[in-house]
Amino acid sequence: MTVLPTATAASHPDRADGLTRRDALRQGIALSGGALFASLGHHGVWAAGSDAPEKKEVRIGFIPLTDCASVVMASVLGFDEKYGVKIIPTKEASWPGVRDKLVNGELDLAHVLYGLVYGVHMGTAGPKKDMAVLMTLNRNGQAITLSRRLADAGARNVNELAKLMASDRREYTFAQTFPTGTHAMWLYYWLASAGIHPLRDSKVITVPPPQMVANMRVGNMDGFCVGEPWNHRAILDGIGVTAATTQDVWKDHPEKVLGATAEFVQKNPNTCRAVMAAILEASRWIDAGLQNKLRMAETIAARAYVNTSVDAINQRILGRYQNGLGRTWDDPDHMKFYDGGAVNFPYLSDGMWFLTQHKRWGLIKEHPDYLKIAREINRIDLYRQAATATQTPLPPSEMRSSKLMDGVVWDGKEPARYADSFTVRA
Repeated sequence: MTVLPTATAASHPDRADGLTRRDALRQGIALSGGALFASLGHHGVWAAGSDAPEKKEVRIGFIPLTDCASVVMASVLGFDEKYGVKIIPTKEASWPGVRDKLVNGELDLAHVLYGLVYGVHMGTAGPKKDMAVLMTLNRNGQAITLSRRLADAGARNVNELAKLMASDRREYTFAQTFPTGTHAMWLYYWLASAGIHPLRDSKVITVPPPQMVANMRVGNMDGFCVGEPWNHRAILDGIGVTAATTQDVWKDHPEKVLGATAEFVQKNPNTCRAVMAAILEASRWIDAGLQNKLRMAETIAARAYVNTSVDAINQRILGRYQNGLGRTWDDPDHMKFYDGGAVNFPYLSDGMWFLTQHKRWGLIKEHPDYLKIAREINRIDLYRQAATATQTPLPPSEMRSSKLMDGVVWDGKEPARYADSFTVRA
């Protein structure tokens, strides 16, 4: 994929050589890699006939996090119009707000936590509603932050934290972003790896991602798990340190997904396919090179999106990490949006993993039919069509195998046995 030339950027954030930023960015793409739009005509793909999107204007909710980038860039760069839809990114304040607006139809789709979609479908994250996962939006790139006060007391990793908690009888408080969501599961898995029972040995609270740093600043929690840029923001503000990245917990873990209600997908399959194709193209553009990533960081840092400084975003998207205590490293497993197409397939085993952890922590009481539920939720059929349209490679299997931080392999086989195998569980 051709890197967007810097000539399309202007000193004014909204204009470039008399054009709007969106038009200038489109021209930059057309000039540098004309194959993107040259064969489309003025209607784009699936813009007419029986394959036309049923709904032309689509409201996609997002939370101010770095990993909303593919949704935002699909709109900003005009990939949506290529497929006959208009994406309206809609900034939301919290994950419960995203859930409620998806369920009641105020939002059509959302950049959303994998485990939130499964929780709503199961009725463990609010009123039960049949849901759909259309694609994975990103892998990796979240982190677990401990307060600077804990780090100064010697707790800079999970084992040191366990020792400190064992010697200090006070109540420890940790924050996640949604009870059935990804951040809760990464935090719990990490704590349990050192023998800390997250629900018995500590207090767990739910805090919206953009409010994590402010709450740590006033002493409301000892640690939190959240997406970027809020972990790096805590370092820049001098109030927290990175104790672990989520790729330390599970290399190449799934993170946010494009979610919707099953009802919306049933009524609007062509619309969903068009949106997925646009986001796949935006994902490929983001991962295509340094200039694209930096342009993405500049775009999403704006008030309308993440509302933070560019320097809070632009290091970790390149894999340039620091922990806030003087250690720096280059992480090859940083946040990826496309990675040659490896990121976006909605593996059944990924969805099943969240169900195993919900069972582990007592969020569901009995073993469900793990595979059946994953097949109900993950719309692999639509994903295959969008991937074919964008020439995105497809994996050979609907399942994959991964080794997590404790050395235990998850491959989607024997999910009930896997869920019951943990020593630290509800």
